Amino acid sequence: MCGLSGEVRFDGGRPDLAAVERMTDALEARGPDGRGAWSQGAVALGHRRLKIIDLSERGSQPMSDAQLGLTAVFNGCIYNYRELRARLEALGHRFFSDSDTEVVVKAYGQWGRECVQHLVGMFAFALVEHETGRVVLVRDRLGIKPLYVTEDGDRLRFASTLPALLAGGGVDTSLDPVALHQYLTWHGTVVAPRTVLAGVRKIPPATVRVIERDGTHHDHCYWQPSYTRHSELGEDPALWQEAVHDALRTAVRRRTVADVPVGVLLSGGLDSSLIVALLAEEGRADLATFAMGFESEHGEEGDEFRYSDLIARRYSTDHHQFMILSDRLPAALEAAIGAMSEPMVSHDAVAFHMLSEQVSKEVKVVLCGQGADEVFAGYHWYPQIAAAPRAGAADAYADAYFDRTHTELSAMLHPDAVADHDASRDFVRTHMAAPGAETALDAALRMDVHALMADDPVKRVDNMTMAWGLEARVPFLDHELVELAAACPAQLKLAQGGKGVLKDLGRTILPREIVDRPKGYFPVPAVRHMAEPVLARVRDALTAPEARRRGIFDQRHVARMLAEPDRYRAKRGASTLWQVATLEIWLQAHGIH
Repeated sequence: MCGLSGEVRFDGGRPDLAAVERMTDALEARGPDGRGAWSQGAVALGHRRLKIIDLSERGSQPMSDAQLGLTAVFNGCIYNYRELRARLEALGHRFFSDSDTEVVVKAYGQWGRECVQHLVGMFAFALVEHETGRVVLVRDRLGIKPLYVTEDGDRLRFASTLPALLAGGGVDTSLDPVALHQYLTWHGTVVAPRTVLAGVRKIPPATVRVIERDGTHHDHCYWQPSYTRHSELGEDPALWQEAVHDALRTAVRRRTVADVPVGVLLSGGLDSSLIVALLAEEGRADLATFAMGFESEHGEEGDEFRYSDLIARRYSTDHHQFMILSDRLPAALEAAIGAMSEPMVSHDAVAFHMLSEQVSKEVKVVLCGQGADEVFAGYHWYPQIAAAPRAGAADAYADAYFDRTHTELSAMLHPDAVADHDASRDFVRTHMAAPGAETALDAALRMDVHALMADDPVKRVDNMTMAWGLEARVPFLDHELVELAAACPAQLKLAQGGKGVLKDLGRTILPREIVDRPKGYFPVPAVRHMAEPVLARVRDALTAPEARRRGIFDQRHVARMLAEPDRYRAKRGASTLWQVATLEIWLQAHGIH
């Protein structure tokens, strides 16, 4: 896992090496173990390295292969790199390192853009063809690894984070009204290719972008499950349980590939507990596990240690437990929001950020349970959507999931910031009208897994862990497991309050208390209830001169929210004040005026 950056010129000029240096410097936290740069003709690349596989300098980047005429910068991990290396060696390729980056370079040399079909893992990379000057940008199937771009007629720049692009300079930082509409509709999520800034876009998941020397480009989406019932397993729960067990076992095993120790973020929920249990099945001894909790507020508990302790004892893990006092939250919030590539409103961003700081002192790689609720229909609103006819999927999704209507959203904003149409509902309708996805639930899961999830929760985990040079791996987003789940009958996923097929599996290998417990989240009560001193920080941000000058939100509405912070909530209970404040704090943190 690393950070990458680069610039491509289209006007015959040389790339701005100083700008690439600044972008690379801004990525230091993602790659504290090494730094590299490369330039040839119209292209310059920068890289920050986090050493996970091949700890020697032979794995340094940018990595060039003179024989193939290729140079690449890579972020992520190819879990099947050893198998691919053996296959490529049999085809005549010779390797000078033991890194997965070199496997990517050789794979492109062998198969061209189709190399992505052979890669199992999480990845974003940029590759330059020396002879043609062509640049290829690639993002993994589920968008686990980020890749941002900004361009004008003369050049294109790319980087692993949006703030790195800002460090390069010359970015249009005006707000994108459609992205703002999505942000206020989907709990802070803005889907690719947009970001809240009009001048920055992101490469969509499962995309290969080929950029020609003259600046023209084309995108190819190389993977998309159909969400149809084509499995030979039929509707037999026992067969599906066995198939999911096998696929998840493989997914977890793949994610232990590393030349450094691997741990687990253990919340004590079903998903992270399954990961620990499957590692124990594999015979992993002395596994390091990590849990975090917060002080209670307004009678709401801030930790779930009783569950994580149960799993740690059951599997004799080397367990680490961290309790965070509420008076640490203002500084922690500031740091977490500063680490965000884009503003995100989920409270657990601060929890992940603080936990990652502690975990990074012990290990460099952790597995976590993110993604299981989207892949296996674990959220409580899915049954409501599932009850709708296929033709009504988009409206059912909006009714169950949206934070607020277009009319309500428009009333919050200054008229200049309002999108001229119901942009979020239109996006959902277009996405759900695509072929495939047999039922309303299939359409909703396809929307969540392949559009929204990359930008929450996946982005949240990436940003918060990489802020401390910690690599997070997500077994539930193994693409073969996702393909299997996409074909699983709806009733098996919706059973038992959601994730029924996973719960059936859990009952065979986990304590009953874990499987049958109420669904938990990563609670941060002081944020949820706008407790002091969090409210004080929110008030400062929203009444700051730059916030008033920016004028995104109707000031009368802001004043009402500040006067009654617990009153104004989104449809599913999230604090509207926190959504508004997070955007403003993020803009201020990154010097956007």
